[in-house]
Amino acid sequence: MNHWIDHLATLGARFHPDSPTQVEDFGHVLGTAALEQGFVAAVTDLGLIAVAGEDAAGFLHNQLTNDVEHLGTAEARLAGYCTPKGRLQATFLMWRDADAVYLQLPRAIQPPLQKRLTMFVLRSKARLRDATDEARNAAVLGLGGAAAGDALRTQVGALPEAPYAKIDGAFGTVIRLADAFGHPRYLWLTSADDGVKALSALRATLALGGNAAWQLAAVHAGVPQIGQATQEQFVPQMINYELLGGVNFKKGCYPGQEIVARSQYLGKLKRRMTLATLADAAARPGDEVYSVADPDQPSGMIVNVAPNGAGGADALVEIKLAALDGDVRHGSAGGTKLDFLPLPYPLDALDA
Repeated sequence: MNHWIDHLATLGARFHPDSPTQVEDFGHVLGTAALEQGFVAAVTDLGLIAVAGEDAAGFLHNQLTNDVEHLGTAEARLAGYCTPKGRLQATFLMWRDADAVYLQLPRAIQPPLQKRLTMFVLRSKARLRDATDEARNAAVLGLGGAAAGDALRTQVGALPEAPYAKIDGAFGTVIRLADAFGHPRYLWLTSADDGVKALSALRATLALGGNAAWQLAAVHAGVPQIGQATQEQFVPQMINYELLGGVNFKKGCYPGQEIVARSQYLGKLKRRMTLATLADAAARPGDEVYSVADPDQPSGMIVNVAPNGAGGADALVEIKLAALDGDVRHGSAGGTKLDFLPLPYPLDALDA
C-alpha cells in the first residue's frame, strides 16, 4: 500500500478484500446529523484520467455532454459520456490546469472508459493517462457540513466561494461542489504527506468517515454518479443531469447528442431522479423499484445509495413521475417501502 492508504489503515479503515486501495469506512457509518454538522471523509474509490496535449480540450469537447473548450482553470464542471443511443456510460467531475483536463470517475469503471476514449483520439494531439496515484493527487479528502469550511480554511487558506469554483496552490486543488444539507461540500486533492497531516488535524473537529459518508453526502446533494451497475441505463435527463449543469445544449455534436436533444425538446419528460430513504441497508445501485399500483414491471432504478446511520439507506432513484405519488417498493411490489424526500433543487428545467 502507498503512504496515504497505509496511514488510513492505522486509523481503523476497513478495506475491500478485492481491492486494498478502496476504503469503505472506518468501522462505523456516519449519519445525516454528523454530515450536517461537519465531516471529513477519506475518498479512495474515485479514479482520475488526465488528458493532455494541444488538442485535449477539443477532443473531449467532441466526446462529452458539456463544454470543454471554454472550461476555465478556476472552475469545474459535470460532464457525461454517452453511447450513440444517448445512454450514459460515465459521469465525470471535470476540471483543467495549464497542463491537462482531468476527469474524475469511479475507479471501478476507469480502465475500460479510459481505453474506450483512447480509441477515438485518432489524429488528435491528445494523450490519456491514469493520474489517480500521481503525487499531487495521491490523497483525496471530501468535506462538508456546517463546520467544514472553517476547518478546511485553516489548512488551505481561502476557499472557493461558489459551487464548482476551484482554487489551486501549494496545498493542491480544492473544488467546491454542490451543497448538501444547506452547507458547502469540498473536494481536496493533495499529496499523500499533506493528506496524512491534514486528516490528523481535521478529525479533531470533524466527524471522520470514508467512502460511504462521502456517497451519502452526494446522495443528499442530489448529484448522481454512474457506476458499473448503472452504465447505459439512463439518458442524462432521467437523472436530472441537465438540471445540474452537466449538459450543454448549445455546444456541438457528441455521441448520443441527437437523442439527448430530442429528449429535451420533444414531449414532456416522464422520468426523473428523486431522493428516497428506505429501511433496507442492503439496497444497491442498479436495483429496481416497483409501484404497488403496477407490480408487474419496474417503475425505476436506484442510481446511488449509501447507509444512512439509522439502519437503512438513502438513495437517488430514477423513477416514472407517475409513480411518485404512490406506494413504491425496493426489489418487488412486496419489498421495503421507499419514502420520498425533497431534493435540494427543483425538478424544473434550467436555462441550458
